[in-house]
Amino acid sequence: MLTRSLAAFVSLCMGLIAAPAFAAAPLLSHQVALELNEASSAWILTSTALVLLMTLPGLALFYGGMVRRKNVISTIAHSTAALAIVTVLWFAVGYSLSFGSGAPATNGFIGGFEAFFLNGVGIGTAHSLAPGLPEFLWIAYQLTFAIITPALIAGAFAERIKFSASILFFFLWHLIVYVPICHQVWGGGWMGSLGVLDFAGGAVVHVNAGVAGLVCALVLGPRQGFGRDNMAPHNLAFTAIGTGLLFVGWLGFNAGSAWAADGIAAVAAFNTILAAAAAAIGWTAVEWIDHKRPTLLGLLSGIVAGLVGITPAAGLVDPKGAFLIGILSGPACYAGAVWLKRALKYDDSLDAFGVHGVGGIVGALLTGVFATAAINPVSAGADIVKQAIGLAAVIAWSGIGTFVILMICKFTVGLRVPKEEEIEGLDYTQHGETLHP
Repeated sequence: MLTRSLAAFVSLCMGLIAAPAFAAAPLLSHQVALELNEASSAWILTSTALVLLMTLPGLALFYGGMVRRKNVISTIAHSTAALAIVTVLWFAVGYSLSFGSGAPATNGFIGGFEAFFLNGVGIGTAHSLAPGLPEFLWIAYQLTFAIITPALIAGAFAERIKFSASILFFFLWHLIVYVPICHQVWGGGWMGSLGVLDFAGGAVVHVNAGVAGLVCALVLGPRQGFGRDNMAPHNLAFTAIGTGLLFVGWLGFNAGSAWAADGIAAVAAFNTILAAAAAAIGWTAVEWIDHKRPTLLGLLSGIVAGLVGITPAAGLVDPKGAFLIGILSGPACYAGAVWLKRALKYDDSLDAFGVHGVGGIVGALLTGVFATAAINPVSAGADIVKQAIGLAAVIAWSGIGTFVILMICKFTVGLRVPKEEEIEGLDYTQHGETLHP
């Protein structure tokens, strides 16, 4: 029975994949004929590589350096698994449900089935949102955003989740949470139509992942010894290298979101660098006052906080706005990562919510304040009320969806490793490997 079912499933997949080979299909509802812009295509090819670099090895090293030595392999494995799982899902269904607009699109909440397995996509087609880019390039670029979003969540459940649970979580979260929000904001859904501005993923990526991380931390509970044992980062050099890779990759993340090699991409690149520097100063200043000494981890965290904060606004604000977003994001994320966690006593292992959730919320709201049509005509519709409505919707969808997914994981494969295995370390107990054999 199992063999026959598997054979039928494989046959169905092969039929879907092979379908376009038998007849030339008309353009799908989301497509236009490609009007190739070679300069922009070259830039987006580069940006795709840069954003992919952010997950592996960027985020993998950034997170891997912050956990204890016994959990480095397992933490890096989360980023690697997210890349593999999401890529296959994006090819099969994720792209179509995010950016396809055919039936059964319903009320602007989800895309259609028309491009499952990328049927109908050819070398001469383009998405209507980016007519100068080959559609395959558009698909690849948007894929890199879909990959890093669940990988960010892993920072909240690091050092205590079963690897099998993380696999199931990534699979379900991409389909149930990421894909609908992506469509609603970027793919022609109701938030984009309302006028919610999210230039490069403040809501779609960072608030979405940050809120999910908070729910994960609350549901899983604290690590063994939390608040008692020394849980300091095992290797800040790893974290510093990861931060550098994230910083460079973020230029593709933000400047690439102009979808062209133009003036908006240029200002987005500069705003990204400026906001990161300002946030590093803001975070460190507060930390110096609070802890009486500055730390390298604080500088690195401040850089990432600024990168998160500027993401929704990068190509919509001028440098003065970028500076203000950065200088405010640093202290705000410090408050979320240190003071809020200390007050509420929850264990967000690597500050997924404190940095990505708080930074994304601050940046998205301030986009409604500082966006200017002098930089981007789209900014003429900026409105902090619309931004707040969009944030509320993303927070609710992500929070509820994540909780449901965690319950599915809990009652199927289970969520946490046994106490003894957690104490020994997930590298050996989950993967049979160690950092230094």
